[in-house]
Amino acid sequence: MDKILKIGHRGANGYEPENTLISFEKAIQMGADGIELDVHLSLDGHLIVIHDETIDRTTNGKGVVNQLNLQELKSFRINEKYTIPTLEEVLDLVNQRCFVNIELKNQDTAEKVVQIIEHYISDKNWNRNHFIVSSFDWNALQQVRFLNENIRIGVLTETDLDLALSFARFMKAEALHPDFQLLSNKYTSKIQEKGIKVFPWTVNEIDDIQKMKSYKVDGIITDFLDRI
Repeated sequence: MDKILKIGHRGANGYEPENTLISFEKAIQMGADGIELDVHLSLDGHLIVIHDETIDRTTNGKGVVNQLNLQELKSFRINEKYTIPTLEEVLDLVNQRCFVNIELKNQDTAEKVVQIIEHYISDKNWNRNHFIVSSFDWNALQQVRFLNENIRIGVLTETDLDLALSFARFMKAEALHPDFQLLSNKYTSKIQEKGIKVFPWTVNEIDDIQKMKSYKVDGIITDFLDRI
């Protein structure tokens, strides 16, 4: 079988602060085949790499991401020293060393993400395999597909595998990204038989990683890349 892809959840989240440039660099140094990150729009329309709707949990500031402009967001610090990156800063750091799984936290980000992906493919010599766009917001994925039929899509779910598989087939998705606890050996095979890859998240414990390996999933999204 093909090797299982190692995908760093928010970078190397087990070792460095999530969604920071140092975390993404650490993931690449640890042999990541891909990194996963989250994007929100700032008040002035920049794609900000951060998981939550607010900066409260991860920075020394407070506020809602889409109510702060880029300059304001850049003034806050993660662990007192790191800045919140933009998507372009992450892509420039990665520089085609692995693929980038961009998770849309809401529909507002879809159009801008498509524009940036198209820019990096047309002007910076990246290709479509360097990107996969995922979301729990399936309307956002439909918008991505409407804007560009060639961008690879990953359908996120934490509830209903049957519904997610139907939607993934309808969308001609590259992959299904389920909560790993939803999977069984049989269902993993069922998804793959439809030509769709299986990238479970967030698989951190050794026993769970071994179980996913035994199911022959296509990739594992984890905070601990060195455990795969």
